[in-house]
Amino acid sequence: MTQKKNDYIIPLAIIGMMFFIVGFALGINSYIVPLLQNALNVSSGQSYLLLASTFAAFLLFSYPATALITKVGYKKTMVLSFAIFALGFVLFVPSAKLQSLPLFMIASFICGMGNTVLQAAINPYATYLGPIDTAARRISIMGICNIVAWPVSPLFLAWLIGKNLDAMVLSDIIFPFYVLTAIFIGLGVLVWVSPLKEMAFGEQEDETSEPAEDEGKTSIFQFPHLILGAIALFMYVGVETIAMASSVDYAASINLPDPEQYAMIPSIGMILGYIFGIIMIPKYLSQSGALRLHSWIAIVGTLAVVFLPEAWSIYAVAVVTFGCSVMYPAIFPLALKGLGKFADKGSSILVACIAGGSVVPLIYGFLKDAVGSQDAYWVGIPCFAFILFYAYVGYKMKYKKS
Repeated sequence: MTQKKNDYIIPLAIIGMMFFIVGFALGINSYIVPLLQNALNVSSGQSYLLLASTFAAFLLFSYPATALITKVGYKKTMVLSFAIFALGFVLFVPSAKLQSLPLFMIASFICGMGNTVLQAAINPYATYLGPIDTAARRISIMGICNIVAWPVSPLFLAWLIGKNLDAMVLSDIIFPFYVLTAIFIGLGVLVWVSPLKEMAFGEQEDETSEPAEDEGKTSIFQFPHLILGAIALFMYVGVETIAMASSVDYAASINLPDPEQYAMIPSIGMILGYIFGIIMIPKYLSQSGALRLHSWIAIVGTLAVVFLPEAWSIYAVAVVTFGCSVMYPAIFPLALKGLGKFADKGSSILVACIAGGSVVPLIYGFLKDAVGSQDAYWVGIPCFAFILFYAYVGYKMKYKKS
């Protein structure tokens, strides 16, 4: 019994560490975006191209990453992701020396490749590490590991540099990115020697969940709940990225002192939401029920950001992220449910839709230039409305033969 528990807990702990790494890497953008606005004298829309570059990689490399898992396995794929991360981080050094926005975008794109490869492995691994009906709870725990890391990276960079954001120049980030490169190489080595075992897509599903619904299906596009789930995931990642990655920029844009200190606000909302999800799902709330509740909370939070006075509006971002917290843990298993032999392709489509983080924040950035930080948050309303539709109707839609 103890051995069986260790076979579950140890892999979960290792995967949790890698979810932390995903959040840490993405959180770096929240520090670099406002720095680029000051140092390169570019607009918000232009600086948010950094985020677009990071998340564009998910669209291009999710399917190749899944194919790589099939060919070499989870563990080697995870190790490769850390090597890609290290390459991206070291490219930030010449980007800073040359003060080149295009080179920053290339470095961010390569980091996005590393993130894509890592998430393509750890998301299905966490989903199928136990019963599918408790996947939302399991991914919520992983989500806490992820979200805790988002504010850690800007605070870590600020600590290494030892300057306030408004006093920084681009050359100040050179040493920190050498440090990050070394750390990620070391983490890759640790994963290589770890006891993480290989696991096939969906190998736990047959014992613990409803039968697959893939009989007679010839295409992944014959699962409407997957396609609608992918769209919902695209929109969710987009609005969550705005809330998580723009907090420092948002604070700076409304002239709050020490804006990097506000990086914690979105994470507090997310962590509280994840804890709520862990307690409530599935004992008191189904995955779809939790998605409905949190969609409404996110809509209320978005309206609060728009309508509250500036100094208070940044705290309403925590309400938005509380709403966002269980969306990924709920959408991912709902969209994969019943896919059977199509689970690997379905997972790659869902990971590709993390590219929503490249599109929606970019729209926010250009809206911010046009109408200001607060009113730009209106972009979240149609996104959350579609997620609400998926929570009520979309996840139940099935393919009907003509």
